[in-house]
Amino acid sequence: MNRFARPLLIATAVIALSACAKKAPQELPPAPADSTATAPTPPAPTGPVKGSQEDFVASVAADRIFFDTDQYNVDANDQATLQSQAQWLAANPTVRVTVEGHADERGTRDYNLALGERRANAAKNALAALGVDTSRITTISYGKERPAAMGSDEQAWAQNRRAVTVTVQQ
Repeated sequence: MNRFARPLLIATAVIALSACAKKAPQELPPAPADSTATAPTPPAPTGPVKGSQEDFVASVAADRIFFDTDQYNVDANDQATLQSQAQWLAANPTVRVTVEGHADERGTRDYNLALGERRANAAKNALAALGVDTSRITTISYGKERPAAMGSDEQAWAQNRRAVTVTVQQ
């Protein structure tokens, strides 16, 4: 009996699987419509996407402001840059931003983190004074950990003493 059970089991499996096979349709679907009669595809948008970081950088005077050594006050040039940023933010009311505070390499890590925080908050407060809702602005300090320019001279240090406004992608 064992000698017939195995072939019988295989035959049963083959019959069961063949019952699951797709049947050919009795009628074929219609041929596709003439592709030359379709509406033309609109051209792809050019330029940055509205509300993106690229749009922000392209539209504002600058995405960063600079500070003097050991300072965190916003001067007249910085005020003009922040005014431009505030106008862009008013035109894009759903966009949130993070203001990053940075310092040059001189000083201790803790000192530069605190200075970066004061710089980021100074930029945030200036944007708030220009009408930007503070709930749309977060701050972070990187201290000397993310230099924009490498080097140990006044030119590099001047580029690293900054606050950078970055849009937050949601």
